[in-house]
Amino acid sequence: MKKSCLWHWLAPLLTISLITSCDGTPVHNTGSAASAASGVNAAASSNSAAELSQNVDTGISKKLSENLIKKMQKAFKGSKLNIQSIYTTPFKGIYEVVITGNQIIYTDENADYIMLGNLIDLQHHQNLTEQRLSEVTRVDFNQLPLDKAIKEVRGNGQRIIAIFSDPDCPFCKKLEEEIAQIDNITVYTFLMPVPELHPTAQKKAVQIWCQKERTAAWTAWMRHNKAPASVANCDNPVAETMKLGEKFGFNGTPTIIFPNGKTISGLMRKNDLEQELGKNQK
Repeated sequence: MKKSCLWHWLAPLLTISLITSCDGTPVHNTGSAASAASGVNAAASSNSAAELSQNVDTGISKKLSENLIKKMQKAFKGSKLNIQSIYTTPFKGIYEVVITGNQIIYTDENADYIMLGNLIDLQHHQNLTEQRLSEVTRVDFNQLPLDKAIKEVRGNGQRIIAIFSDPDCPFCKKLEEEIAQIDNITVYTFLMPVPELHPTAQKKAVQIWCQKERTAAWTAWMRHNKAPASVANCDNPVAETMKLGEKFGFNGTPTIIFPNGKTISGLMRKNDLEQELGKNQK
């Protein structure tokens, strides 16, 4: 299980934690990329019931979509809740809602109740929630600003991954120890300090970026706990890559992106990472 942390905008309503990635142990978004539900894609940045309803397909009526959105907006009034999409599910009367941070929740047609957790297809032994997460968290690798990442090449560098990482995240450091055992790999590390968890991480990320040999500084700190030398701050992409991770819905670190767009959150051990590298290059 991933370590859970409470979403601040749900705190007034819920006494249990929604799952986010907060330097957590592995929860791998494996499973098919095939759709587990059919329905309506909502405008990713829209919180307007009127705007969202324009995207309604045959799966959900305009009236139903407007009702769901209005009631959820009312329930979460004053929060930063963003409804990204609404889908039907095979569970009659239950709807999937993708919200802030690519999180999946379920609600009834009146939005009177919210359910958290995994929707399981017992007949086909499939985790439908996991399958949907695999879809909504996919990233276009070709659009990543690789010039804003710390690049490490090991061996021939043929296998490629990108990682969003926090220099003070303990699981990020453990992942680096696993990567150090892998050959023939190119790693692009995007600095994504999480100030809420690690108050000094952003300053440290900037210091590492501003080193003359930033790759060596990064690996020395993450794998050998050797602090970087103090240097003057320089032009750096740290704030930008933090926002990029937020845009992708990454709620914590480490988060790994493979060239085919698949993302996996949390620590991966060497053997598991080797398998995923082989399966997810293109």
